[in-house]
Amino acid sequence: MGDVERGVWKEADQAHDNNGLHSQADDSKKTKLHETEIEASRAFGVAHELRSVHEVVMPTPKSTLHEFLDISKEMLFPDNPFRQFRNQSRRRKCLLGMQYALPILEWGPQYNFDFFKSDLISGITIASLAIPQGIAYAKLANLPPIIGLYSSFLPPLLYALFGSSRDLAIGPGSILSILVATLLRQDVNEETNPEAYVRLAFTATFFAGVFQASLGIFRIGFITDFISHAAVVGFITGAAIAVSLQQLRGVLGIVHFTNKADVISVMHAVWEHPEKWSWRTILISICFLTFLLVTKEISKRKTNLFWLAAIAPLVSVFLSTLFVFLTHAEKHNVSIVGSLKKGLNPVSANQLYLYGPYAMKAMKIGLISGMVALTEAIAVGRTFATLKDYQIDGNKEMIALGIVNLGSSCMSCYLTTGAVSRTAVNYHAGCKTAVSNIVMATIVMITLLALTPLFHYTPDVILATIILAAVLGLIDLKGIYFIWKVDKLDFLACMGACLGVIFISIPFGLLIAVGISIGKILLNVTRPHTAILGRISGTSIYQDIEHYSNASQIPGILLIRIDSAIYFSNSNYLKERILRWVDDEEQSIQERNGVPLQYVILDLTPVTSIDTTGLSDLTNVQTVLQRRSLQLALASPGIDVLDKLNKADFIPLFGQRWIFATVCQAVQVCSAIAKEMSLDQYNENSKPIPKNPMF
Repeated sequence: MGDVERGVWKEADQAHDNNGLHSQADDSKKTKLHETEIEASRAFGVAHELRSVHEVVMPTPKSTLHEFLDISKEMLFPDNPFRQFRNQSRRRKCLLGMQYALPILEWGPQYNFDFFKSDLISGITIASLAIPQGIAYAKLANLPPIIGLYSSFLPPLLYALFGSSRDLAIGPGSILSILVATLLRQDVNEETNPEAYVRLAFTATFFAGVFQASLGIFRIGFITDFISHAAVVGFITGAAIAVSLQQLRGVLGIVHFTNKADVISVMHAVWEHPEKWSWRTILISICFLTFLLVTKEISKRKTNLFWLAAIAPLVSVFLSTLFVFLTHAEKHNVSIVGSLKKGLNPVSANQLYLYGPYAMKAMKIGLISGMVALTEAIAVGRTFATLKDYQIDGNKEMIALGIVNLGSSCMSCYLTTGAVSRTAVNYHAGCKTAVSNIVMATIVMITLLALTPLFHYTPDVILATIILAAVLGLIDLKGIYFIWKVDKLDFLACMGACLGVIFISIPFGLLIAVGISIGKILLNVTRPHTAILGRISGTSIYQDIEHYSNASQIPGILLIRIDSAIYFSNSNYLKERILRWVDDEEQSIQERNGVPLQYVILDLTPVTSIDTTGLSDLTNVQTVLQRRSLQLALASPGIDVLDKLNKADFIPLFGQRWIFATVCQAVQVCSAIAKEMSLDQYNENSKPIPKNPMF
């Protein structure tokens, strides 16, 4: 080796050491590669002057067990629920564990009389709403009305012990009731076999509780996130319309009505015999529906009058019941609730179908309805928790709701959730803790023990009207318009769920909602966005040239940003997209007779992870570019990407000098080297210096 070559070799080594571009090869590799290093030394002499370039630090290797534990912790315990147990005594840990299992032990010791006054007012207010709604929603689920009162008594008590939300009011829900009725009716006819229908409802509630609690215990409640907000809006809107149409039976006084929930079947049943409509029930419905909607609007505009909307259903029940009793309207085709037996919830554990042909059917119903109940309760709870600036633990809520439904299914209750209307009333009434649920349950208990005979003459039409007034507020036209304005793909999911519920069935609409939500995830994963970046004039900021008109590309360099993790599902698409960008750029350069393309820089800032398929396709991209005498450089790779690249021996093969901490540094180095190459070609009229000195 001559003196000139030794001097050049030393110059190249200094450039690598000072700028973090050294390949970190050992002495044997230096001997093997020094010929190509000499050829590239002129280019790296320029890089030697870029003192601001920082070396990319390789991640510390982790054992397989350590990696598995990290992934499991992030997936199952992202909220780190055990951090409060650190550095605590054994006694303190036991207390914290009891408080975690029973949140009432956490806020109970700080409870005071001022809190009780607020919770007492809230509890009385929501009880006035829960009693008529409980009866109405049980009728909606084709269950005996008394079961609606049972389900408004025990579940709130259990939730007060195990739940972490201060505002959530537990009880039957309109959407949930129609869903349960639709699912139950597929297996049992409530008219021909009412006993089996009720038992199946209890069993489905039991399995829903098992499913909900299991999600929380095993920390896999994140599966509820697979239903997008847009799909939920569409599903709830469609279900609200379906529930509203079902109430036409009570409003019009129709005796024989369809069991189906789709709009075509319902409208056919409505218009099949218009001569059988009852003008009395229509008149009662119009009067009280107007009253309910007016009071709701007043409460919405004047929040200090929130109690108007809360007591309006109970007032409607009282007035309509009094009217029927005084006029004997039940003798003129106005159907009434009839007798409701006194007493608290009877035990129903012996009625559950835990084996036999109905067991699997109950599991299916419990799985579907339990998922909907869980999604609604957590969404409502988090919404009102945000308004009061506190957080609820999603997994803890799943366990609490699971325990609620498990326990209540053994005591003659059907599926319950955190109802939107009752929770809103509870919030506006000024509740402070879950004691408001206890107050509500106490009032319902008094009703069950002494006041049920008063509901004997309550007309079915008023229950239908209460449901109608409640679900009309769930038709979110503003939300649908907002989704249309912002994201057309989300609007497709929203309308798919909505129309599926209205024209086919509620379970099918739910299936469409989940299917479209998962389809959107797959679309975003398999076809991720990529962009050509340019430098904004007068800055060192690089942005999408299609978005920023003042961003211009760097001559001789193609800078591509990948806006997604690289997995087996999208790696081939990304490989083809990158090479297509390169083809388009070379064609554009040829047409405008510009500076030849020499470097392709991949901005990996948004790339959070890469799998083995992605590594293979990235290697293929590097090979193709090398054959075209183009150099690939990687900018701003994350720690997971660097770790995978290192384990796959991609970095020693590729050259660590071509991995940069930032996009700006990558462009700096490549631009400087490109200028040096152009000068050599122009002055010496020699062959180009190889773009990849490692090969």
